[in-house]
Amino acid sequence: MVNKRPKVGLGLLLFKDGKILLAKRKSALGNGEYGGPGGKMEHLESFEDALLREVAEECGDQLKITNIQFLCLSNLRMYNPEHYVDIGFTAEWVSGEPKQMEPHKHGKWGWYEIDDLPAPLFACEPNYIEAFKTGRKHFAD
Repeated sequence: MVNKRPKVGLGLLLFKDGKILLAKRKSALGNGEYGGPGGKMEHLESFEDALLREVAEECGDQLKITNIQFLCLSNLRMYNPEHYVDIGFTAEWVSGEPKQMEPHKHGKWGWYEIDDLPAPLFACEPNYIEAFKTGRKHFAD
């Protein structure tokens, strides 16, 4: 029997003028769904370093963010056979505009009103929105 373990993913609800940054995913995990910057945590990375790396890889290193805060924890099992423990964070935009750095992984980035989001959303995004609005920090599937 193969011993599969959950992976650790991180995601970001990035705010600019009350809007959040999303792009349509093209990867096998959540293909066609809208999600924010994020990805897999690498060995021995801090949470902040992982988020800053993912933002630079996906949006370009000219996009600057600040005030990274823990948002929520989600158990994502709906993308079987993949299983992720997802750690959601919020941050605030400082400067720069997002660029489409990985066109094979996602479409163009756009800023969306939190109460008028495109559909469908990547599975952790509704958890992020609810956690932001209510303060709820844990989401089981």
